Amino acid sequence: MKKVILLTAVVFMAAVVALAYAGSSAKMDLKVGDEIYACNCGADCPCNTMSRSASSKCTCGKDTVKAKVMKIDGDIAMLKAETWDKERPFKMTGKYMCDCGAECKCDTISQNPGKCACGKDMKKVQ
Repeated sequence: MKKVILLTAVVFMAAVVALAYAGSSAKMDLKVGDEIYACNCGADCPCNTMSRSASSKCTCGKDTVKAKVMKIDGDIAMLKAETWDKERPFKMTGKYMCDCGAECKCDTISQNPGKCACGKDMKKVQ
């Protein structure tokens, strides 16, 4: 009986840990045709901030711009916005991600620390 209780406790703890890390992926799942909001700071900007929230700013503090995913190449999304003269590459995996939890819909990622679209601090991905 003690073994059953111990085994149940171990399985429960493993499930809790798995759920805690389930929402901690800083990978934005995108496909061609998706519309998102991306950093509008320029092609050389290192923040590479992307969000699903229209009211977002990049971690540089600039406004984001609505962009369309034109192509996916590995972990890079080629985005095109009306204000850009050509497509720009954005990493779909961030070093930082929004820290507002699994219920959050902004899905903000960045290569730099700062605030996410929800106004919360971005957390470093382990």
